[in-house]
Amino acid sequence: MVAEMDCLRAEIAATSPVHHVGRVVEVGRGTLTVKGLSATASLGDQVRITRRGGVTMGGEVLQLTRGEVVILPDRSAEGVVIGDRVTLLGEALIAPDSNWIGRVIDPSGNPLDGRALLRGLAARPMRAAPPKATERRPLGERLETGVAIFNTLLPIVRGQRIGLFAGSGVGKSTLLADFARGVTADVVVIALVGERGREVREFVDHVLGPEGMKRAVVVAATSDQSPLVRRRCAWTAMAVAEHFRDQGLHVLLLADSITRFAEAHREVALASGEVASLRGYPPSTSHMIMSLCERAGPGTDDVGDITAVFSVLVAGSDMEEPVADILRGVLDGHVVMDRKIAERGRFPAIDLLRSVSRSLPAAATNEENELISQARRLLGAYDRAEMMIQAGLYSAGSDPMIDAAIKVWPQLDAFLARMEPDGTGASFLHLAECLISAAKTPEPA
Repeated sequence: MVAEMDCLRAEIAATSPVHHVGRVVEVGRGTLTVKGLSATASLGDQVRITRRGGVTMGGEVLQLTRGEVVILPDRSAEGVVIGDRVTLLGEALIAPDSNWIGRVIDPSGNPLDGRALLRGLAARPMRAAPPKATERRPLGERLETGVAIFNTLLPIVRGQRIGLFAGSGVGKSTLLADFARGVTADVVVIALVGERGREVREFVDHVLGPEGMKRAVVVAATSDQSPLVRRRCAWTAMAVAEHFRDQGLHVLLLADSITRFAEAHREVALASGEVASLRGYPPSTSHMIMSLCERAGPGTDDVGDITAVFSVLVAGSDMEEPVADILRGVLDGHVVMDRKIAERGRFPAIDLLRSVSRSLPAAATNEENELISQARRLLGAYDRAEMMIQAGLYSAGSDPMIDAAIKVWPQLDAFLARMEPDGTGASFLHLAECLISAAKTPEPA
């Protein structure tokens, strides 16, 4: 009860009785020009546009000149007329609280599940600076994930940031839900950026489920919303994660997807006059993605950590497209999901040979690293010879490594799909048994 009263006082304290007001003087293609706010507005400030009849919409300050302000509304500008009132709201802030756990919110911190939601005691900026580089801890201990491949061959450690690169329909959302339920963490924050509207509830109720929601905060912005809202979704989720990190907790952040975040930023940047140069993306895209990712990771000595999984939509498995290329260079590992693997029914459809965890070899013992290396060598040998094997052109006995790979491949492929509720030790035991039993399999007569 005391905590609720404190939150209510914070809600009242955040209400300002005075606002600066301007008027629309020009309606352009997607932007509005306003007079009366140039002396008080700052770049990135939030505004409220009041149309005739009392209908309101939000917006953001994109450009400032001596006498005018250019604003990008957060929905269609249809219906806005010259003289409509524009109220300056100030910097975009969010005030997370522990009562947000188990809830679904929008990028402005409003509830989407039909129940009241109290703001926290202290507001924080959506676009905060990362912890100081010289004060951050190194990566922490290996985390239990509930998925055998991540317990062994692609370990995730506390404070690590990895990218999940996948096309549509290959099981990316299901894998993220597995992480939300299985990865060791105190709080899980999930950003659904530009998600299809019908899938938000499906993800919350069925994919994530009640068990996953017990420790989760879901921030959702659907694909029909403006680029301002979609871009803000990732920032809000990061700010919520930082709130719990600063309480000394370990936070798992799942962002789906950075591609849609970058696409939203592209729309905003082009509206502000920036020129597209990087395959249609403006130059500021790199900094925007990197500054978001740098906010995750290990904290300083007096706070917790944010372990982050950022998903990337790669069309046609093009790992060289701009967003994938930028993200791969700034993260501590990348996981590639392959449509061909999904089509033959193995999930998670991870292409191990194209995936890397930069927590290795430090995250495993010498014996575990030897098992990982042996599994990779055998899978690599099978991959190189697969076309000959499938065509019947390979003769047994021609290459001992390929012979061993053919024996072990069915067991290894099944292991890569294994869910592991019993922990990392059990996962390595199963991997070792897989390699040993396959090596003892007799040659067919």
